[in-house]
Amino acid sequence: MTPPPAAAGSRPRRGALRALSTFLYRRSNLYLLLLLAPPLLWFGVVYLGSLFALLWQSFYTFDDYTMAVTPELTWANYRALLDPANLDAVLRTLAMAGSVTVACAVIGFPVAFYMARYATGRLKGFLYLAVMLPMWASYIVKAYAWTVILAKGGVIYWFAGRLGLRGALDWALTLPGIGGSSLSTSNLGRFLVFTYVWLPFMILPIQAAVERVPPNLLQASADLGARPAQTFRTVLLPLVFPGVVAGSIFTFSLTLGDYIIPQLIGPSGLFIGTMVYTLQGAVGNVPMAAAFTVVPVVIVGLYLLAARRLGAFDAL
Repeated sequence: MTPPPAAAGSRPRRGALRALSTFLYRRSNLYLLLLLAPPLLWFGVVYLGSLFALLWQSFYTFDDYTMAVTPELTWANYRALLDPANLDAVLRTLAMAGSVTVACAVIGFPVAFYMARYATGRLKGFLYLAVMLPMWASYIVKAYAWTVILAKGGVIYWFAGRLGLRGALDWALTLPGIGGSSLSTSNLGRFLVFTYVWLPFMILPIQAAVERVPPNLLQASADLGARPAQTFRTVLLPLVFPGVVAGSIFTFSLTLGDYIIPQLIGPSGLFIGTMVYTLQGAVGNVPMAAAFTVVPVVIVGLYLLAARRLGAFDAL
């Protein structure tokens, strides 16, 4: 009996698919390459391509008189980064990113340790929710809310007055480089907002690192006569330190590239992000803005290399 035409035509197709499947099964490297080719192509074209375009445009020439950008390659933009005003913006950003990272580590470590070692059941779930709930709110809404919280007559001034700390707060605002006319116009207020916004990104990696530490190591240290501070310094901290570095990747890089909080809170000194926003959006100096953008890319790249050597990637 002669098979139907559809069935007869499907047999060669099935045989070809089976042969192709066998061919790819025997050549696993080729199969893996075919699977990774689309995302790698997207990554190479969109992500790396945009970075190379940014780097290339940073060498373009900007005419201050005609406000025109010409494709004449020059090192003038990178030499201009060493000008006092531009270098001050870079150093100000680095100082803020470093101080926020240290503060997040100091605050986040005990919270993460308590969550991992002592909190159980509903309390642990509540702490997880309390840490992650601020991340669900809009970033812009949180930034604007803090302008009201830090203003004179706001919540922090009210608490300081009730606790008898208004004099200490006013004294802190007189310190050079930290204070200002109020918390909302001071580097101290800007530091508080940065720490609040990025603190969850530090707590979660540390908490995951603490949970990977076997509890019997801490018990053995205590049984051998080590004091709690000695156990923390010689046993717990070395094992959890990659988690701290992993969290610092987020807090440092996010502070380094932020431009919204420096515009809303703090004194008028520019950060790297605000310099890029001003140069490109208001002035139209795209080459100089691209040169400024290369600075955090290089800094974060070097930071990631150091973090990788410290084992931070294993703690992510």
